[in-house]
Amino acid sequence: YERLSHYLGRPEVLHTWSRSKYQILRILKGSTSFDESLRSINLLQNFTLTTFSFHERLTRLEGDKESLVLQVSVLTDQVEAQGVKISDLESSLEEHQHKLDSTEEMLRQELLSRTSLESQKLDLMGEVSYLKLKLVDMEEKQIHGVERKHKAEVILQELRLFKEKVDHLEDQKSQYERRLKATKVKHVSLPPLLLCLDCTSSAQIPLLTTRTQSGGLQGEDLEPNQFRRGGLRATAGPRLTRTPEDMNTPFSQWTREQVCGWLEDYGLGQYVNLTRQWVDNGQTLLSARPQDFEKEMGIKHPLHRKKLQLALRGFSTKALEKSSELDHIWVTRWLDDIGLPQYKDHFHEGRVDGRMLQYLTVNDLLFLKVTSQLHHLSIKCAIHVLHVNKFNPHCLRRRPGEERNPSPSEVIQWSNHRVMEWLRAVDLAEYAPNLRGSGVHGGLIILEPRFSSETLAMLLNIPPQKTLLRRHLATAFTSLVGTQATLEKREYANATGHAPLTTTAKVRPKKLGFTHFSHLRKRSPDNLADYICPIDSGGLSAMNGVSHRPYTGVRGLSPILDREPERQEQVGPKS
Repeated sequence: YERLSHYLGRPEVLHTWSRSKYQILRILKGSTSFDESLRSINLLQNFTLTTFSFHERLTRLEGDKESLVLQVSVLTDQVEAQGVKISDLESSLEEHQHKLDSTEEMLRQELLSRTSLESQKLDLMGEVSYLKLKLVDMEEKQIHGVERKHKAEVILQELRLFKEKVDHLEDQKSQYERRLKATKVKHVSLPPLLLCLDCTSSAQIPLLTTRTQSGGLQGEDLEPNQFRRGGLRATAGPRLTRTPEDMNTPFSQWTREQVCGWLEDYGLGQYVNLTRQWVDNGQTLLSARPQDFEKEMGIKHPLHRKKLQLALRGFSTKALEKSSELDHIWVTRWLDDIGLPQYKDHFHEGRVDGRMLQYLTVNDLLFLKVTSQLHHLSIKCAIHVLHVNKFNPHCLRRRPGEERNPSPSEVIQWSNHRVMEWLRAVDLAEYAPNLRGSGVHGGLIILEPRFSSETLAMLLNIPPQKTLLRRHLATAFTSLVGTQATLEKREYANATGHAPLTTTAKVRPKKLGFTHFSHLRKRSPDNLADYICPIDSGGLSAMNGVSHRPYTGVRGLSPILDREPERQEQVGPKS
């Protein structure tokens, strides 16, 4: 009732109440019974309560309205701010779209330029290949030119010697004539004596043009062990060797000039000046230690010291080796024949000759910058071919002959150029130039068990997806090497732990562990050398009648042979 009274005290409620009161009074006046009066009073109370609830709801709605108006204003501000942001984003989007279009245009131009550059690259590669072929031809021409120049120098030097000898004979003749005129001998035999002298002097001149088998010149007959200055020398030219009197005289009795002349002929002319100051005779070199060559003669190059030691050992043992007839210039041409011309400069700098090829070690090849395992095997097989042919300088075949179905014993003598000719004959001419500098020759194809048709296809750069072409190469390769060699190569390929021959495999120098130092004092210097191709090849099996297994001197290059019995490992290389 208090709330009702407080509520009824409000003006608007009083106004409503007064109106309702008159209506209720009218109802009461018109009512005739007490029940109707009570019903009217209840109706009045219900109306009052309903009016009170409506008013509260109206108040609440008014408060909600104010809050909604405030929220609407806030949202309106936010919408305006978002509209500004949207306009900014649209402008930035247009800007980025413009940049994207320009970038796409630049990318299109870049693609066009790249396509043009690739076409130019292909053209340049074609020109480079053409220039390489031209360079090879020029190198061959240069080699022939060097040989001709060398021969011309030899001839000029010989002619100079002939001229000096003729001048010397003319001087002797004039002296004899003056003496004869001065004496005025009246004997009857004097005119025939002058005629005999003229005939003798004229006969000695053409006699000088005769070459001996040792490369020297036949001059005046000197007494044994006699050396005369101003006469004929063994060092008349780079190709000339010792004179007959030098060959008959032991090296220990050679004079200082003879030793220096021999060094110049032997390709070690840069050490002549220091040698002339140190050496008294040939015995000085024979009794010298290896460290004396470096100390007294200034030979820092290890291969030069080895070359000198091998030559001195040949003088000491008096053993004539066919390999000693092949000089270092022939070895450079031999590298061309076996397909390794890229090492010519290193071999020429090391003065590697035929005798040194017999005693080349793995470390020697590494010193000569030959690090490829395939190239090691190529040189090893080529040296073995020289062994079989007794170091015949013309054993390799460079041009195709009349044979139609060559046997393996003929293929083993093929040079790198001959293998390329065979590729042209089996319709693989476009891949033949890829064998330049690969080291592939007939000896490697026949003697190396791991060299297969797959290895040849890899060297020729035939793609693996060209299966028909590789199958054609495999068929031609099988018919070339023979059935037995093919079976043995297949056995090697199917053996446990077989490592295929690759073009990227490298040879590393062997490192001695602590257990090896105790055996160094017990082994001779020859046994210490790990020869690439030892002379003793008696334990090698044969393929088509030709020895083909790698030697013990190259153990480690062929993993199959590393599991051979230790008996073969103990067999050292013999000189």
